[in-house]
Amino acid sequence: MRHAEFDRERVLRAAMCTFMVNGYTKTSMQDLTKATGLHPGSIYCAFDNKKGLFIAAIEQYQQDRTDQFKQLFANDHSTVDNLSDYLAQILQECLSGDATKACLLTKSLSEMGEQDEQIKQITCQFLQSWHQSIAQVFDTAKAQQLIPQKSDSQFLAQYLVMGIYGLRTVANTQPDVEVLQPLADKLLADLIRQ
Repeated sequence: MRHAEFDRERVLRAAMCTFMVNGYTKTSMQDLTKATGLHPGSIYCAFDNKKGLFIAAIEQYQQDRTDQFKQLFANDHSTVDNLSDYLAQILQECLSGDATKACLLTKSLSEMGEQDEQIKQITCQFLQSWHQSIAQVFDTAKAQQLIPQKSDSQFLAQYLVMGIYGLRTVANTQPDVEVLQPLADKLLADLIRQ
């Protein structure tokens, strides 16, 4: 049997955007074929089914976000400046009003967490990996003496994650920089004075 050739990352990013806009349940195979440019048979051959494509899209999303996060913190700026830039980036996503800038992991967990144990486990694992990456950033900030040594990096990571979820939620009802910027500034100030 001959396998269709296609740009896997492009296809997964197109599927990812479709799932972010519509959610898993409301995304049809017709939506996916239109977005990816693949025939249904090619999708089934490459990913087994819609769920297989969804899981592969989640994995691609996680890889893209991990690469983006690492790149943001791989410079000579202070860790606090990089955290500020990270929050600014999240804020821009919130203010864009673009559904494709939402967090696919939290959206997937909210929609599918109670319906599909495999999807729940995958999204929880990726969210935990994100949390650990943030905790490592706070460990670095402690080593650079930018935050107090007594600071608990795991707690600060949880606090930042909670703040990001909160910013995204507030942005759904008040996508206004004059509302969100002070919240992001307060979040950063709270994190670095712990």
